Amino acid sequence: MNPCNKKRKKQKLNPEAQFRVTLDHCSKTKDLSAAISLYESSPTPTLSLNNLNSLLYICSNSLSNLETRELAIAFGFKLYDLHRSNNSNIFKPNEATLTALARLAAAKGDGDYAFELAKSVKKYTLAPKLRTYGPALFCFSDIGMADKTYEVEEHMKSVGLQLEEPELAALLKVSVESGREKKVYEYLHKLRAALRGVNESTAEIIESWFRGEKAAVVGLVNWDEDKVKEAILRNGGGWHGLGWLGRGKWIIHRSNVASSGRCCACGEQLTCVDIDRVETQRFAQSVASLAMEREVQSHFKEFQDWLQQNSEYEAVVDGANIGLYQQNFAEGGFSVAQLEAVVKELYNKSNRWPLIVLHNKRVQALLENSSIRELVQEWIDKRILYGTPYGSNDDWYWLYAAVKLKCLLVTNDEMRDHIFELLGSSFFLRWKERHQVKYTFVKNNLKLLMPPSYSLVMQESENGSWHVPLAGEAIDESLRSWLCITRPVVREY
Repeated sequence: MNPCNKKRKKQKLNPEAQFRVTLDHCSKTKDLSAAISLYESSPTPTLSLNNLNSLLYICSNSLSNLETRELAIAFGFKLYDLHRSNNSNIFKPNEATLTALARLAAAKGDGDYAFELAKSVKKYTLAPKLRTYGPALFCFSDIGMADKTYEVEEHMKSVGLQLEEPELAALLKVSVESGREKKVYEYLHKLRAALRGVNESTAEIIESWFRGEKAAVVGLVNWDEDKVKEAILRNGGGWHGLGWLGRGKWIIHRSNVASSGRCCACGEQLTCVDIDRVETQRFAQSVASLAMEREVQSHFKEFQDWLQQNSEYEAVVDGANIGLYQQNFAEGGFSVAQLEAVVKELYNKSNRWPLIVLHNKRVQALLENSSIRELVQEWIDKRILYGTPYGSNDDWYWLYAAVKLKCLLVTNDEMRDHIFELLGSSFFLRWKERHQVKYTFVKNNLKLLMPPSYSLVMQESENGSWHVPLAGEAIDESLRSWLCITRPVVREY
């Protein structure tokens, strides 16, 4: 028989390798009993950090099973203590070690130890993660220790961690249960700033506050309406942040919001929420700074100065995006007709000309075309066409103009490339929703797709009511569930 056809014998694994293979299987199947048997039957129980982490991972994954919970906690700490004592001079846990141990500590109700483990990431010069601090925060929240929960949050913020819905919901929950109305208000706003919609479990915590007796008796009964309106304007709309307004029992509905933005339960008109004034200024500075790093500084500075002198526009037009729309056919080129249609439509809507941003190379080519030269020259004379310099990226110019002037931006560009990633996704998405106008041409007929009439975010109105969207995909936004939370306005004069 040809030796090539013979099956090769399986190479025998050494004990250490066999231990690792079996341990990987236990980890995959989350089999705590098998993992313990493997460890106890091993002739050399000294573990590498990798193997220790695998065993601790199996223990932490066994906590949800009441039958294995106590065994998982006991075995996990036994392993850790043995490993630490056997390697006292060189022992250095990694983040996975500390996270698994913190979960075990929290499971037996020892939030203080879970917190100490999380804070020790600094001692071991490790990068902090949400999952390392979560066990302590959730433990304190679950047993109603509000001040300890807040302490964990403060430490998380001090190391640069951004809390997400599970952590914020836990902080809200302990605040609700301890009746701390100022903290409830604070965490509602943190949820508003962090999320577009809340999960059902978070919605239930919110409902539990507003149905409670404490919520009915807290709130101002005499407030400055102008101050509230000014705060809403300053914040970009959708919230004032000045505290609870009104007194009395709250009325809670599960409702929908019509396409017009009007709540189907209470009739209140929701708003399209913008970024606030400070954020807008910071955003414009960020765009300018990034542009200066990538463009010829003198060119971009010249544009900034020009924009300072020409700032009456209510819309900025991405000329190339519109002119080249659906032009990928044999006779296709740059469609001035499409660009002209957009410009005229915007003028008809506001009685103001928009600013067209177009690369100077394209502008010069259009001026050489006798059939459209007069129109292009008219745009230049009216100072509504800005030609960006040769070698520049016109994206920076139209984006900066739209942000700086706080106006609409007409483009179908999804703004997903590396330029826009530099600006931060969450923040940028909020700005896009409020300012981007998309368009279509169907049989040469233009249709502008204006920003939505309201924003899919938690909103606090000037009379103190709240509207909270529930998370999830919705084919039709008018079918999305919202919490509508209102009460009769009670004022004292």
